[in-house]
Amino acid sequence: MAKDKKKNAEANKIETAEISKSKAKREERKKEVAKGRRHKRTVRITGIVIAAAIIAVIAFAAGKSIYLSIIRTTSNSDYSAGLTADGKIDGVNVKDVLTLADYANINVPAEEVAATDEEVEADINATLESHKELNTDASLEIADGDEVNIDYVGTIDGVEFEGGNSNGAGYDLTIGSGSFVDDFEQQLIGHKPGENVTVEVTFPEGYDGEDVAGKDASFAVTINGIKTTPELTDEFVAENLTNDDGESYTSAEEYRTSVKNRFYEQHLEEYLTNYIMDNSAVKSYPSEYLKTIQAVTKYDDENMMEYYNQMFSSYGMEAYQNVWDTRTDDIKDELSYEKELRERAKETVKTALVYQAIYEDAGLSIDMDAVIAEMTEENGEEYVANMKQNYGDGYMAQAEIKDTVTDYLNNLYNTAGNQE
Repeated sequence: MAKDKKKNAEANKIETAEISKSKAKREERKKEVAKGRRHKRTVRITGIVIAAAIIAVIAFAAGKSIYLSIIRTTSNSDYSAGLTADGKIDGVNVKDVLTLADYANINVPAEEVAATDEEVEADINATLESHKELNTDASLEIADGDEVNIDYVGTIDGVEFEGGNSNGAGYDLTIGSGSFVDDFEQQLIGHKPGENVTVEVTFPEGYDGEDVAGKDASFAVTINGIKTTPELTDEFVAENLTNDDGESYTSAEEYRTSVKNRFYEQHLEEYLTNYIMDNSAVKSYPSEYLKTIQAVTKYDDENMMEYYNQMFSSYGMEAYQNVWDTRTDDIKDELSYEKELRERAKETVKTALVYQAIYEDAGLSIDMDAVIAEMTEENGEEYVANMKQNYGDGYMAQAEIKDTVTDYLNNLYNTAGNQE
């Protein structure tokens, strides 16, 4: 009896254990099923998110492409488009779209427009340098930095070689410039005009020319003279320099004063222009004219790219592929180029509005027939015909408006006598 009870107890334990195991398995299966469902849900959600992201990227790219197709500027070479024949923006009342600065009452700081001694001296020195003369005085000696005129005949092993003869044409050479091989230039230092000098050199191994590369050469050099810079004297200015009216200067001091006045007028023009532009505001840009200026500006950019590419081609350099490559480093793609193009166009339109506003407010006028006649007399009929063909009457008149306003403002504020 006791044994039966013990057996029954053992059996109950086993059954209970089996039931527990069964429950555990069922629970484990439930967890696995739940985990699987969660995994499927996660995968499904992740897939949806990724798909949405892909769709967003595609949509953005498509949207950007569509946006670019809308804002993309088509270049146009018609500089007179949107202008009347007398150079004004067609259909625009400038008073309605521009708040103009008080251009007639500007306080101009004298120190900001005065010519500096440094720029005056630099300008005079450049003028004197441009009038260098060949000095054949046999008492002069060549020094480092001098510009000399020479003739030469080069030989290798007593035989002349191609490119080694000046053929009596005279060659201007600056000593120390490194223009000639080896120490050719240094061997001329200390010699005088009229002397014949033998210069011995060795061509570099990599020199462009297989017939001379790495070889010793001898040059028979004739020193024709040393170019010297004249001094600013009354005699020099009277013989060589004229004013805007084509009249010779009578003294060095008169010429120096004219240089000071020229810089003063340049600084004055810059100051007035900057002040008026900074203190004028566009209330609304004429939309059609703004589009025209964008198109013309892009045309100019494309021409500039073509010019650069022709130059690069001659040097074996890689050409620009896109018009925005010619702009600053900040302009990296078509979208940024179009935005920058619009800003440049707005500046151009603002400038046109300001000059037109002053022109009208001050009651200025232009005789374009007289302007064309003067232009023809100075440059010829072909030049004027090309200008009209390339730019049109409206653009030429607009440019004349700008010049007329500039002269008006300079005369309004100019006290050129204070530069004496």
